[in-house]
Amino acid sequence: MDMDDVAQDGLVLLGCGKMGSAMLAGWLKRELPAKAVWVIDPKPSDWLQNTGVRINEDLPEDPAIVLIAVKPQMMGDALPTIKAMGNGKTLFVSIAAGTPIAAFEKALGEKSPIVRAMPNTPAAVGRGITAIIGNDHTTGDQLDLSERLLKAVGQVVRLESEGQMDAVTAVSGSGPAYVFHMIECMAAAGEAQGLSPALALQLAQATVAGAGALAEEADEDPSQLRVNVTSPNGTTQAGLEVLMDEDKGLPPLIRATVKAAADRSRELRDD
Repeated sequence: MDMDDVAQDGLVLLGCGKMGSAMLAGWLKRELPAKAVWVIDPKPSDWLQNTGVRINEDLPEDPAIVLIAVKPQMMGDALPTIKAMGNGKTLFVSIAAGTPIAAFEKALGEKSPIVRAMPNTPAAVGRGITAIIGNDHTTGDQLDLSERLLKAVGQVVRLESEGQMDAVTAVSGSGPAYVFHMIECMAAAGEAQGLSPALALQLAQATVAGAGALAEEADEDPSQLRVNVTSPNGTTQAGLEVLMDEDKGLPPLIRATVKAAADRSRELRDD
Protein backbone atom coordinates (compact mmCIF):
# COMPACT_ATOMS: atom_id res chain seq x y z
CA MET A 1 0.00 0.00 0.00
CA ASP A 2 1.37 3.42 -0.96
CA MET A 3 0.20 6.96 -1.64
CA ASP A 4 -1.11 5.93 -5.05
CA ASP A 5 -3.44 3.50 -3.27
CA VAL A 6 -4.56 6.31 -0.99
CA ALA A 7 -5.25 8.55 -3.97
CA GLN A 8 -7.21 5.75 -5.67
CA ASP A 9 -9.16 4.27 -2.74
CA GLY A 10 -9.49 7.40 -0.63
CA LEU A 11 -8.54 8.69 2.79
CA VAL A 12 -11.11 9.45 5.49
CA LEU A 13 -10.23 12.06 8.12
CA LEU A 14 -12.50 11.72 11.12
CA GLY A 15 -12.29 15.10 12.86
CA CYS A 16 -10.51 18.16 11.52
CA GLY A 17 -9.45 20.33 14.44
CA LYS A 18 -6.00 21.88 14.77
CA MET A 19 -4.10 18.62 14.44
CA GLY A 20 -6.29 17.20 11.68
CA SER A 21 -6.06 20.47 9.76
CA ALA A 22 -2.27 20.54 10.07
CA MET A 23 -2.02 17.03 8.67
CA LEU A 24 -4.50 17.69 5.88
CA ALA A 25 -2.55 20.79 4.85
CA GLY A 26 0.61 18.69 4.69
CA TRP A 27 -1.02 15.99 2.56
CA LEU A 28 -2.45 18.47 0.09
CA LYS A 29 0.92 20.21 -0.13
CA ARG A 30 2.40 16.80 -0.99
CA GLU A 31 -0.05 16.56 -3.88
CA LEU A 32 -2.61 14.14 -2.47
CA PRO A 33 -5.68 14.97 -4.62
CA ALA A 34 -8.28 16.89 -2.64
CA LYS A 35 -11.09 14.73 -4.03
CA ALA A 36 -9.37 11.63 -2.59
CA VAL A 37 -10.02 12.96 0.94
CA TRP A 38 -13.29 12.65 2.83
CA VAL A 39 -13.56 14.73 6.01
CA ILE A 40 -16.17 14.13 8.68
CA ASP A 41 -16.44 17.14 10.97
CA PRO A 42 -19.58 18.65 12.53
CA LYS A 43 -18.25 22.21 12.35
CA PRO A 44 -15.97 22.53 9.31
CA SER A 45 -13.78 25.63 9.37
CA ASP A 46 -13.72 28.20 6.59
CA TRP A 47 -10.22 26.98 5.71
CA LEU A 48 -11.44 23.39 5.39
CA GLN A 49 -14.33 24.39 3.16
CA ASN A 50 -11.90 26.06 0.76
CA THR A 51 -9.57 23.05 0.37
CA GLY A 52 -11.69 21.18 -2.17
CA VAL A 53 -11.92 18.00 -0.07
CA ARG A 54 -15.20 16.13 0.37
CA ILE A 55 -16.85 17.33 3.58
CA ASN A 56 -19.52 15.28 5.38
CA GLU A 57 -20.38 13.33 2.23
CA ASP A 58 -21.20 9.61 2.02
CA LEU A 59 -18.01 7.67 2.72
CA PRO A 60 -16.36 5.13 0.40
CA GLU A 61 -16.94 1.51 1.41
CA ASP A 62 -13.28 0.49 1.62
CA PRO A 63 -10.99 3.49 1.87
CA ALA A 64 -7.26 2.88 2.04
CA ILE A 65 -6.98 4.62 5.37
CA VAL A 66 -9.11 6.20 8.08
CA LEU A 67 -7.33 8.68 10.33
CA ILE A 68 -9.14 9.18 13.62
CA ALA A 69 -8.48 12.70 14.90
CA VAL A 70 -11.44 13.32 17.19
CA LYS A 71 -11.13 14.07 20.89
CA PRO A 72 -11.32 10.96 23.11
CA GLN A 73 -14.63 12.10 24.66
CA MET A 74 -16.18 12.22 21.17
CA MET A 75 -15.02 8.73 20.24
CA GLY A 76 -18.27 7.02 21.18
CA ASP A 77 -20.25 9.08 18.68
CA ALA A 78 -17.60 8.97 15.95
CA LEU A 79 -16.65 5.29 15.70
CA PRO A 80 -20.06 3.97 14.61
CA THR A 81 -19.70 5.97 11.36
CA ILE A 82 -16.66 3.86 10.36
CA LYS A 83 -17.44 0.53 12.04
CA ALA A 84 -18.54 -1.09 8.77
CA MET A 85 -15.01 -0.63 7.40
CA GLY A 86 -13.50 -2.82 10.11
CA ASN A 87 -12.06 -6.32 9.70
CA GLY A 88 -11.09 -5.51 6.10
CA LYS A 89 -8.25 -3.91 4.19
CA THR A 90 -8.83 -0.40 5.54
CA LEU A 91 -6.03 0.81 7.81
CA PHE A 92 -7.10 2.79 10.87
CA VAL A 93 -4.68 5.33 12.34
CA SER A 94 -5.63 7.03 15.61
CA ILE A 95 -4.09 10.18 17.04
CA ALA A 96 -6.60 10.25 19.91
CA ALA A 97 -4.64 10.66 23.13
CA GLY A 98 -5.04 7.93 25.72
CA THR A 99 -7.21 5.55 23.67
CA PRO A 100 -5.50 2.13 23.46
CA ILE A 101 -5.45 -0.14 20.43
CA ALA A 102 -7.64 -2.66 22.27
CA ALA A 103 -10.47 -0.13 22.44
CA PHE A 104 -10.39 0.30 18.66
CA GLU A 105 -10.21 -3.46 18.11
CA LYS A 106 -13.31 -3.85 20.27
CA ALA A 107 -15.18 -1.10 18.42
CA LEU A 108 -14.05 -1.82 14.85
CA GLY A 109 -13.28 -5.54 14.83
CA GLU A 110 -10.37 -7.56 16.17
CA LYS A 111 -8.96 -8.24 12.70
CA SER A 112 -8.74 -4.57 11.78
CA PRO A 113 -5.24 -3.19 11.10
CA ILE A 114 -4.81 -0.37 13.61
CA VAL A 115 -1.97 2.07 14.23
CA ARG A 116 -1.91 4.17 17.37
CA ALA A 117 -0.01 7.44 17.06
CA MET A 118 0.98 10.12 19.56
CA PRO A 119 1.82 13.46 17.92
CA ASN A 120 2.51 16.66 19.84
CA THR A 121 1.34 20.23 19.40
CA PRO A 122 4.35 21.57 17.42
CA ALA A 123 2.86 19.48 14.60
CA ALA A 124 0.66 22.54 14.00
CA VAL A 125 3.72 24.29 12.55
CA GLY A 126 5.26 21.21 10.94
CA ARG A 127 7.76 20.68 13.79
CA GLY A 128 6.05 17.86 15.67
CA ILE A 129 7.29 14.42 16.57
CA THR A 130 4.93 11.44 16.46
CA ALA A 131 5.41 7.98 17.97
CA ILE A 132 3.59 5.07 16.30
CA ILE A 133 2.85 1.42 17.09
CA GLY A 134 0.70 -1.01 15.13
CA ASN A 135 -1.34 -4.03 16.20
CA ASP A 136 -0.70 -7.59 15.02
CA HIS A 137 -2.84 -7.13 11.90
CA THR A 138 -0.83 -4.14 10.67
CA THR A 139 1.61 -4.98 7.89
CA GLY A 140 5.02 -3.44 7.35
CA ASP A 141 3.69 -1.60 4.30
CA GLN A 142 0.86 -0.15 6.37
CA LEU A 143 3.28 1.06 9.02
CA ASP A 144 5.37 2.64 6.28
CA LEU A 145 2.28 4.38 4.92
CA SER A 146 1.34 5.64 8.38
CA GLU A 147 4.82 7.05 8.79
CA ARG A 148 4.70 8.82 5.42
CA LEU A 149 1.33 10.38 6.25
CA LEU A 150 2.41 11.54 9.70
CA LYS A 151 5.68 12.97 8.41
CA ALA A 152 3.52 15.71 6.92
CA VAL A 153 3.69 17.37 10.36
CA GLY A 154 7.20 16.46 11.51
CA GLN A 155 9.35 13.55 12.60
CA VAL A 156 8.06 10.01 13.22
CA VAL A 157 9.50 7.33 15.51
CA ARG A 158 8.39 3.71 15.93
CA LEU A 159 7.88 2.10 19.31
CA GLU A 160 8.68 -1.45 20.32
CA SER A 161 5.50 -1.87 22.39
CA GLU A 162 2.33 0.03 23.15
CA GLY A 163 3.36 0.17 26.81
CA GLN A 164 5.95 2.79 25.85
CA MET A 165 3.16 5.23 25.01
CA ASP A 166 2.91 6.33 28.65
CA ALA A 167 6.53 7.51 28.60
CA VAL A 168 6.08 9.08 25.16
CA THR A 169 3.04 10.95 26.46
CA ALA A 170 5.04 12.23 29.42
CA VAL A 171 8.08 13.33 27.37
CA SER A 172 6.98 14.54 23.94
CA GLY A 173 3.20 14.64 24.32
CA SER A 174 3.15 16.80 27.45
CA GLY A 175 6.67 18.16 26.94
CA PRO A 176 5.74 21.28 24.95
CA ALA A 177 3.83 22.55 28.00
CA TYR A 178 6.97 22.13 30.12
CA VAL A 179 8.95 24.19 27.61
CA PHE A 180 6.25 26.87 27.42
CA HIS A 181 6.41 27.16 31.21
CA MET A 182 10.19 27.43 31.05
CA ILE A 183 9.75 30.38 28.67
CA GLU A 184 7.34 31.96 31.14
CA CYS A 185 9.83 31.48 33.97
CA MET A 186 12.78 32.85 31.98
CA ALA A 187 10.75 35.90 30.98
CA ALA A 188 9.65 36.53 34.57
CA ALA A 189 13.25 36.21 35.75
CA GLY A 190 14.35 38.70 33.09
CA GLU A 191 11.72 41.15 34.33
CA ALA A 192 13.05 40.70 37.87
CA GLN A 193 16.47 41.75 36.57
CA GLY A 194 15.14 44.97 35.08
CA LEU A 195 13.92 44.11 31.57
CA SER A 196 10.53 45.20 30.25
CA PRO A 197 7.94 42.39 30.04
CA ALA A 198 7.84 42.48 26.24
CA LEU A 199 11.61 42.40 25.85
CA ALA A 200 12.05 39.66 28.45
CA LEU A 201 9.45 37.51 26.70
CA GLN A 202 10.98 38.06 23.26
CA LEU A 203 14.43 37.11 24.54
CA ALA A 204 13.11 33.99 26.29
CA GLN A 205 11.05 32.80 23.29
CA ALA A 206 13.85 33.32 20.77
CA THR A 207 16.43 31.72 23.05
CA VAL A 208 14.41 28.54 23.60
CA ALA A 209 13.41 28.26 19.94
CA GLY A 210 16.94 28.91 18.73
CA ALA A 211 18.56 26.51 21.19
CA GLY A 212 16.08 23.80 20.19
CA ALA A 213 16.84 24.28 16.50
CA LEU A 214 20.58 24.20 17.21
CA ALA A 215 20.21 21.03 19.29
CA GLU A 216 18.49 19.30 16.36
CA GLU A 217 20.85 20.48 13.65
CA ALA A 218 24.25 20.40 15.36
CA ASP A 219 26.56 17.39 15.18
CA GLU A 220 27.29 17.58 18.91
CA ASP A 221 24.92 16.21 21.54
CA PRO A 222 23.19 18.59 24.00
CA SER A 223 25.80 17.94 26.69
CA GLN A 224 28.59 19.11 24.39
CA LEU A 225 26.57 22.09 23.21
CA ARG A 226 26.16 23.09 26.85
CA VAL A 227 29.91 22.82 27.41
CA ASN A 228 30.57 24.88 24.28
CA VAL A 229 28.80 27.93 25.71
CA THR A 230 30.08 27.56 29.28
CA SER A 231 33.25 29.57 29.91
CA PRO A 232 35.14 28.65 33.11
CA ASN A 233 34.00 30.85 35.99
CA GLY A 234 31.76 32.83 33.64
CA THR A 235 28.15 33.88 33.75
CA THR A 236 26.77 30.66 32.20
CA GLN A 237 28.64 28.52 34.71
CA ALA A 238 27.21 30.58 37.56
CA GLY A 239 23.68 29.99 36.27
CA LEU A 240 24.24 26.30 35.56
CA GLU A 241 25.52 25.67 39.09
CA VAL A 242 22.02 26.53 40.28
CA LEU A 243 20.14 24.80 37.45
CA MET A 244 22.17 21.57 37.54
CA ASP A 245 22.11 21.08 41.32
CA GLU A 246 21.40 17.35 41.80
CA ASP A 247 19.25 17.98 44.88
CA LYS A 248 17.35 21.20 44.11
CA GLY A 249 17.97 21.89 40.43
CA LEU A 250 16.49 20.82 37.12
CA PRO A 251 17.54 17.10 37.10
CA PRO A 252 15.32 15.97 40.01
CA LEU A 253 12.55 18.38 39.00
CA ILE A 254 12.34 17.07 35.42
CA ARG A 255 12.51 13.45 36.61
CA ALA A 256 9.59 14.11 38.96
CA THR A 257 7.68 16.00 36.26
CA VAL A 258 7.96 13.27 33.65
CA LYS A 259 7.21 10.55 36.22
CA ALA A 260 4.06 12.35 37.35
CA ALA A 261 2.82 12.66 33.77
CA ALA A 262 3.65 9.02 32.97
CA ASP A 263 1.95 7.81 36.15
CA ARG A 264 -1.16 9.80 35.27
CA SER A 265 -1.13 8.37 31.75
CA ARG A 266 -1.09 4.86 33.24
CA GLU A 267 -3.95 5.74 35.61
CA LEU A 268 -6.08 7.05 32.75
CA ARG A 269 -5.28 3.97 30.67
CA ASP A 270 -6.31 1.62 33.47
CA ASP A 271 -9.55 3.44 34.33
